Amino acid sequence: MRNGFGHLGPRLLGDKDHVGVERGLAEFRAGRPVVISSGQEAIVALPIDGTDDDRLAAFRSLCAPASPRLVVTARRARALDIDTDVPVLLTLAPTADAESIYALASDAHADHALAASSAGAGAQAAIELAKFAQRLPALLVSEPASAPPIIFDPPLITVMESALRRFHQEVIRTLTIAGDAQVPLEAGVAARFVVFRDAIGGGAVAVIVGKPDFSRPVPVRVHSACLTGDVFGSRRCDCGDQLRLALTRLKVAGGGIILYLDQEGRGLGLVNKMRAYKLQDGGLDTVDANTTLGFDDDERDYAVAARMLEMIGCTRVLLLTNNPAKLDSLTDAGIEITARMPLNTPINSDNRRYLTAKARRAGHLLDGVLAEAEASEKRPEPGLVPPT
Repeated sequence: MRNGFGHLGPRLLGDKDHVGVERGLAEFRAGRPVVISSGQEAIVALPIDGTDDDRLAAFRSLCAPASPRLVVTARRARALDIDTDVPVLLTLAPTADAESIYALASDAHADHALAASSAGAGAQAAIELAKFAQRLPALLVSEPASAPPIIFDPPLITVMESALRRFHQEVIRTLTIAGDAQVPLEAGVAARFVVFRDAIGGGAVAVIVGKPDFSRPVPVRVHSACLTGDVFGSRRCDCGDQLRLALTRLKVAGGGIILYLDQEGRGLGLVNKMRAYKLQDGGLDTVDANTTLGFDDDERDYAVAARMLEMIGCTRVLLLTNNPAKLDSLTDAGIEITARMPLNTPINSDNRRYLTAKARRAGHLLDGVLAEAEASEKRPEPGLVPPT
């Protein structure tokens, strides 16, 4: 560079491709398009949620003479009765408006487009970027041959598909302790909050209760943030009850850790969690609601939890959980789990169906829930006399 500062770029800004992913995330969160490049070809991609008719018209102009198509995950495609194991591109009618395209990407019952074809690597990378940005995993994309030259002002951000594949592990390696302080809690619980931050602004907290002995297995609860349950006491889930029970258990044990992760809605984000709730109100269970939106049943990754434990010097844990996936994930990440402690919380009329689906379909260890569900199924309907 003519200003003489070119040699400072890698040290000041970081790896160019990694920075491209970070900036692409910011663009997706703002609802703007990005270019996804594999080096030989490129596509331009725009998240469908938040797109209105004006932005759709501008995107069509950007893609001309080609017509944009909608890329959806294999799970969403199957919800549209398309038999596939890979993400697909759906052909859109030239007259399709933003509302109808959004419905195609998210409604429980929607007619799929006339034609579908397997999505390429660039379109699949766009889906992963959308998930990182906690957008709906459905995007408008241009044909590779029609990707425009980057001559806009401001220019479109380019994300390298290869960099996106490495991105998750690289972000975990950027995790740092940003601050900590003593925070006394209700019921006389003494706690220290250790706040972590990564390169893209993600936050997680280790709540260290009491004075755990790190030379012995430490009681640990890995808890995904749940605004509705943890803060407002929602009866639709058991999250708030589990958090409060875990705090009580740690106090009784003389100390332990709660890892509070920014993974709302099993990793979908708060907006998508509300979309899943709406589908549940229409009759779907929690598993089918997530997959109908195009997500996996559980999008969480516990590698960040393992990294947090390592950074505070805790590598042997007694895990407070009903979820076997947490046991497997932490073990795979090198954390020694010496035992599991269940967290059995109250069942109510609003969370019974949710808990039953977690037990039956997601493998959560909720024997009491299953026993109650089986007993309920054996009871005769009101007004009916059981056979003798």
